[in-house]
Amino acid sequence: MSRSSNIPAALFLRIVLWLLAFVTITPFLLLLLTSIKSKADVLKGAFALPAYPHFENYVDAWNAGHFNIYFWNSIIVVIPVVAASVFLGLLTGFAFAYLSFPLRRTLFAILTLGMMVPAEAFIIPLYYEMRYLGLINTYAALIIPQIAMSIPFSTIFLASAMQQLPEEVLEAAVLDGAGRFYILRKIVIPLMIPAMSTLALFLFIWTWNEFLIPFILVNDDAYRTLPLGMLFFQGRYTVNTPVLTAGAVIVIFPLILTYLVFQRRFIAGLTAGATK
Repeated sequence: MSRSSNIPAALFLRIVLWLLAFVTITPFLLLLLTSIKSKADVLKGAFALPAYPHFENYVDAWNAGHFNIYFWNSIIVVIPVVAASVFLGLLTGFAFAYLSFPLRRTLFAILTLGMMVPAEAFIIPLYYEMRYLGLINTYAALIIPQIAMSIPFSTIFLASAMQQLPEEVLEAAVLDGAGRFYILRKIVIPLMIPAMSTLALFLFIWTWNEFLIPFILVNDDAYRTLPLGMLFFQGRYTVNTPVLTAGAVIVIFPLILTYLVFQRRFIAGLTAGATK
């Protein structure tokens, strides 16, 4: 009786999940469909299929819209920001999770408060500091502030994940005379790969989508990233909807691809420690 009564509930839940998935995916499918239409096809309706795919829209967006420059600028910024933030967060997270040092709780509280301060609150002094250092319109102006902004979250995220590791393994290593760096390299890091992958995915999405810092600290087209380039591209191609949507697809495609590739590690990182 109980198994048969659960069938309608499971079926209803499955239907609801499929409907939610359909509602979520439909806007992306419409965006992709519009990007391969001509101007005449757009006027026929949102769901109208084109006579043939117009991939030249992507060529126009890539070349005429300077998306080739914006794309590589985003790559140049994202890679060092993610790598440095994960590495520094690993070191500081290990310190806060396992070591005792003066003002430990105070420093942890300061990091927590640092996560709550929006970029709008310090963007003006940051601009003057970058200008004083001569870093306006440079990659350093895009990379260094975003690393600093990512360290508090990276530290707290990895410190919390480290505290979920089995204490017996760490205690056994200490009893065997293992040093701190050996424990970090040989024990903690291998166990932290799912959490580090999740953190890297978060940082990749946030850095890729960052708009305010490039908008304020960069006014040279040669250093603009994709979100900022999309703003100026939209101003030039407002009436050319297919080319505009092709540019939007170029912006979001790396995010979707990265998530699809790392989704299993992402889920493993989110559920790490749930069964401890």
